[in-house]
Amino acid sequence: MDLRERIAAVRAGAGEPAAMVGEFRRTMVLLPLSGGRFMTGHEGGVRWIYAFSGEPQLARFARARGAAPGEGWEYAAVLGARVLDVLVPELPAPAGVVVDVADEEGSMLLPPVRGIVPDEAVEGVEGDAAAVAAAAASAGAGVPAGAGTAVPRQRARGRAR
Repeated sequence: MDLRERIAAVRAGAGEPAAMVGEFRRTMVLLPLSGGRFMTGHEGGVRWIYAFSGEPQLARFARARGAAPGEGWEYAAVLGARVLDVLVPELPAPAGVVVDVADEEGSMLLPPVRGIVPDEAVEGVEGDAAAVAAAAASAGAGVPAGAGTAVPRQRARGRAR
């Protein structure tokens, strides 16, 4: 199963969340860039890194943010494990990942909880982590804002249309 299939299975109540997180870790995801930084949103006391499973999903996000049809958006292709193990802990506030945020039926939150992000990235998360994730899911992923993490030079880049 690929990442999108694992997300669909978990959303349907038939999948294994740990297997989905494992698939995310093994998958190259696309992180949109703004001013040379990864785009994020902030909701429920959590900074959410936007990650996309493919160019069509990123293009839907771009259109939802007002991009003209065919307008390219710069992105970096990053291994999911690197997003969770390196980028999330580098952010100054608790951080998680929202996958395919513009796909109403195919999005998934990876909140800053043990088993998803490194233990040092869990510190500082206040309250019940499930409540934080639920608040973010019900309120949307927030307004894109440049994260404090610069794009590593060795990452592949492209433009989604």
